[in-house]
Amino acid sequence: MKPLFHVSALLILFFSAGIRAGDMPVPDAPTPVRAPDEMPIPDPPQLAAKSYLLVDHNSGKVLVESNADERLEPASLTKIMTAYVVFRELGGGNLSLRDQVLISERAWRTGGSKTFIEIGKQVSVEDLLKGMIIQSGNDASVALAEHIGGTEETFADLMNTHARRIGMKNSNFTNATGLPHEDHYTTARDIALVTAASIREFPEYYAWYAVKEFTYNRIKQRNRNRLLWRDESVDGVKTGYTKTAGYCLVASAERGNMRLTSVVMGSQGEAVRTQASLALLNYGFRFYETHKLYAGGQRIETLRIWMGEVEDLPVGPAEDVSVTIPRRTYDKLSAKLVKDRDISAPIVKGAVVGHISIALEGKEVRRVPLVALRDVAEGGILQKGKDAVLKWF
Repeated sequence: MKPLFHVSALLILFFSAGIRAGDMPVPDAPTPVRAPDEMPIPDPPQLAAKSYLLVDHNSGKVLVESNADERLEPASLTKIMTAYVVFRELGGGNLSLRDQVLISERAWRTGGSKTFIEIGKQVSVEDLLKGMIIQSGNDASVALAEHIGGTEETFADLMNTHARRIGMKNSNFTNATGLPHEDHYTTARDIALVTAASIREFPEYYAWYAVKEFTYNRIKQRNRNRLLWRDESVDGVKTGYTKTAGYCLVASAERGNMRLTSVVMGSQGEAVRTQASLALLNYGFRFYETHKLYAGGQRIETLRIWMGEVEDLPVGPAEDVSVTIPRRTYDKLSAKLVKDRDISAPIVKGAVVGHISIALEGKEVRRVPLVALRDVAEGGILQKGKDAVLKWF
């Protein structure tokens, strides 16, 4: 069954279990063991860390946060950004996994964790990426940065450009490794953004974050993310540590149709960051659920367009629309479609013509732009004259 919109000043749609949103079936609400009001969501866990965040990947809903916008040293969480820039170069055709990288003395001398690449040798981009992602190799990070940017400093400029593009408002990168620098910082919220972009845009490369060990130069090293062994739903992402940054961990897990990402920064030990991340993930999966209501580009209504070569304009969301809500509250969801104005031609595909407001028990939980799904050119003189009369009446 398709959703029914009554076209007026406001167009209202009520979702309920089993009702379809356009051609996209809305998942049936699970049968509650007890009434929802008998099972309030408890307060989130309080963690021993400077900053932490838990966010749903598909809806963007933040479920838990503490000091999520505090600028902190990211240590090797930086490499999530470094890897993302490399992924973009691969995706843009400017780089190949088979390309060979000449290892400089600077890359070879870089301190901290290593992939044990050798000065003057040629190493493939793929091996360097795996060394950086799985082994957290600082030497591999610098080698990739120099290959792409010419220098690590130029590559850091590229990192900052991409960070601004994806909305990282409180980050600045001065190197590709995360080694301490007074002007090198990010936040839990920002690092969650680049993690989400990596998962969304490059799933084929993101899969390397789940690899438990990698051997290079006959040296086998294990992934430092202990959650890969403790929870089979976890498939990433990255650990970090310096004396000044403390122990950090970004973790992402997928259970059923729901993916959550946690960020823990500035904890006091390796076991602490692991347990804190697991506590956040378990809390989110236990007490929340995510539903996809619409697919991006899906027509959810046809609106009247004036002065155009046609009278009907299909409208819908530009991107997938998901909501994250407390468990067993699905039947309390409602939504309304609001037009910004009378719509007149010409109009281009993607133009915003209103919004969809999704509410839980009457309180808005998400607002999504409503866009035109096709171009409509101006109509002829007769069509315009007819529409002018109709609008007058």
